[in-house]
Amino acid sequence: MYTGAIETRKAEGLAQEYWQALLQGDVKIVTRITSDPQSSLHPNTVFDTSDLEEWKNYRFNTRWLRLWSLTYEQELTTPLHITASRGYTECLRYLLSRGADVDFAPGGQTPLHEACENSCTESVRLLLSYGANPNAVSEDGYCPLHYCKSPSSIQCAKLLLKNGANVNAETEEEDDTALHIAARQGLEEHVNLFLRYGASLEKANHEGHTPLNAACNQSHRPEDIDHYYSVCKQLIENGASVHTSDRDQQRPLHLACKNANPKVVELLLAHGANVNIMNYSGNTAMQNILQVVAYKLEHQPEVIVRALLNHDSVRIWPGALTKVLKYCGSSPRTIEAIINAYDRLRINESWVEVVPPEIVQKHLDFYQSLFCLSQKPRSLQHLTRCAIRNFLEGRLHLVLPNLPLPPALLEFLMLSFEDILY
Repeated sequence: MYTGAIETRKAEGLAQEYWQALLQGDVKIVTRITSDPQSSLHPNTVFDTSDLEEWKNYRFNTRWLRLWSLTYEQELTTPLHITASRGYTECLRYLLSRGADVDFAPGGQTPLHEACENSCTESVRLLLSYGANPNAVSEDGYCPLHYCKSPSSIQCAKLLLKNGANVNAETEEEDDTALHIAARQGLEEHVNLFLRYGASLEKANHEGHTPLNAACNQSHRPEDIDHYYSVCKQLIENGASVHTSDRDQQRPLHLACKNANPKVVELLLAHGANVNIMNYSGNTAMQNILQVVAYKLEHQPEVIVRALLNHDSVRIWPGALTKVLKYCGSSPRTIEAIINAYDRLRINESWVEVVPPEIVQKHLDFYQSLFCLSQKPRSLQHLTRCAIRNFLEGRLHLVLPNLPLPPALLEFLMLSFEDILY
């Protein structure tokens, strides 16, 4: 019994030494341990890492080393997974040369999945050179290409495609292709790469989203507006339809307005997106942007409202303007564009009451000019603008840009912002 206890402690110490060597990419220690004929540790050893603080009761055989824990659920990994996911290529090469199973996936993912997830380009290159399956499906239904979803993973994606990865492979639950994922993440280079390899532009996932819908549907920071614009531009220029609706009858324009991306909205409008089609909830694109104005001020929602009005969006029902003032008052330019779409409006006392005093003070000149309209008519210049816009109703965005007018006058007709109402 005493001898057995000593041997168990030796095995435990050796296993922990092996584990630490793998975590640090120490190929000398890994070589020494796996080359020892007396050791049961080898390149295909499996570690249960579900609770590393409670490693107990080692069970050995020719393929497995299980580190049983007190937790119920196992999390399994191998030396190949550990080194591939950390980019320890020297250690990885040694393990592969010693016969490590390149597609072994006891935890549900192959080493190639984990190398792609961590953007370890050289690990990916090495695994593929040893025959790793570029189309292996993980337990969650993902291929390695689906894990290339960060800017730094572009070289991994290139290697996978060069080695036969299916660019149109779908995830099992979401039905996403790699192009859906790249578009959703705003990855311009990935989108360009996948399109060159024949990625499907109109494949719909389980939500009914094409890659263009997926890009428009993704909420993003103001600093990422240009990335999503570039992604959408590539998709549209390669033939993606701007009219495809998802399961909720939301088209790319509805989604881009919901996420307040002015550049994408103008792109969609330039390619014929219809501004007045309703989604399943009865919302038009204008209603979608007005619902998020207060939360998306840094996205310049006023530019979207103006663009929709200049592409013949149905104007807000005058009776709803009090509600619009209440929820969009923090964006005075949004209010300016909406008000300037009418030649006259009946302004009542409730308008003054619904705008918080701190907002009025912050934009005092604008709100004073707005509230003064209850006492005087609009300027003749504005009335002329409205007359021209009304005459061109339905053709506004087609005719105005082609009129031989001075740029300043053309901008005025297109509702340029003046931060005051006349």
